[in-house]
Amino acid sequence: MKKSLLFSLLTVPVILTACGTGGNEGGSSTTDSDQNEGSSGEAVTVDFFNQKPEITAQLEELAEMYSAQSDNNAEITITTIGSGEGSAGLQARFSSGDEPALMMLNGLPEIERYSDALIDVSEMDVADTVIDGLLEGGTIDGTQLGIPLNIEGFGWMYNKDIFEQAGIDPDSIESYDDFVSAVETLDSQKDKLGIEQVFGFSGGENYIANQFSANFTSPEFNHSILDAYNAEELTWEYGDQMKKYTDLINEYNVQPILTVDYSRSVEELFVNDQVAMVHQGVWIVPTLNEIDPDFAQEKLGILPVYGESDTEGRIPAGSPWYIGINGNHDDAVVEEAKSFIDWMYLSDEGQEMILGDLAFIPAQEGYDPADISDPVSRQLYEALLAGETAAMVHNQYPSGWFQQVLYPEFQSYLDGEQSWEAFEENTSQAFSEMR
Repeated sequence: MKKSLLFSLLTVPVILTACGTGGNEGGSSTTDSDQNEGSSGEAVTVDFFNQKPEITAQLEELAEMYSAQSDNNAEITITTIGSGEGSAGLQARFSSGDEPALMMLNGLPEIERYSDALIDVSEMDVADTVIDGLLEGGTIDGTQLGIPLNIEGFGWMYNKDIFEQAGIDPDSIESYDDFVSAVETLDSQKDKLGIEQVFGFSGGENYIANQFSANFTSPEFNHSILDAYNAEELTWEYGDQMKKYTDLINEYNVQPILTVDYSRSVEELFVNDQVAMVHQGVWIVPTLNEIDPDFAQEKLGILPVYGESDTEGRIPAGSPWYIGINGNHDDAVVEEAKSFIDWMYLSDEGQEMILGDLAFIPAQEGYDPADISDPVSRQLYEALLAGETAAMVHNQYPSGWFQQVLYPEFQSYLDGEQSWEAFEENTSQAFSEMR
């Protein structure tokens, strides 16, 4: 389960010199890469498997910064696989014996899959600084196996300039009906506004459908990650709300909707003022900053989805990604991996990157909200602290369900090939079977 956006294999040259102490931590097997890892002063490779392509460049820079200050010239390789292929790519690495030392994991099902290899991270320095409640998303059977990467959230990202030109006050949108009225107003002024369509929904990306569904499944699971993870069934209690939004999107979206991918939606249409809204999250901020540094600061806003009722809107937020450390490597590699993660979140240089180029909403305490890079991220952070968010339950679905069932069934409905009733029935049945 992932929010990855495009496929790439990117690495930073790595030579990590260390004197190992022998033995393994957290596991008894060794990987093929351990042929280049050892306790005799040989070069050691610490590979970080990244499932978020949009932050690859920033992670590479962090790796270089860490190497520059390291007493033993340690460096980290960044391997990135995205566009919905990250989970499969990580499984392939394990199947081949080429297991990464650090890995980005998307939700409890993926963490559980690798739980035998992952070490307990509760004694790491960074674990003591994590905001209350976020650690449970990385905990299996009472053992903390992951450090939250950051806080993310998603909803309707909108262009403030376009809304203002259309005479729409975002603060006046307090219900689903208000949202529909805004959409109709934008549509009626397309020529004047110079937009192609109201929405640039990425119907060509399976992870977007997955995230979108969380607006409507979170209330069924009591806005609880653990309830979602333990759920044996999905009844689509709020499926009618999802259908209303889906029909609205399909009517006012760039078409063919199933061909709209992340690149076209965000990097072409949204940032170039060709659509007013996209269903996306704060992870697009680094991309926007690269294309137009002023966009996130001056134009970007976020609206909730009214998933539970026509008058109750929430923005799903939390920590969907956790960093796990593979114990199937030599102690030297495991210790260097732990050191890198502690440095990334606790050093002045790392924290500057967290708030700067990475544009993260930090999952750790001790940050001044005023230092968070953009207005949307600050708004989301404040909503999370106030308990006004929905849970990122989409990361807790049965393994493979959104790729193999939810997205194909959603595509079929968007394409007019089946009814909404069939969508709900097919996805609900598969949810229980795959759980």
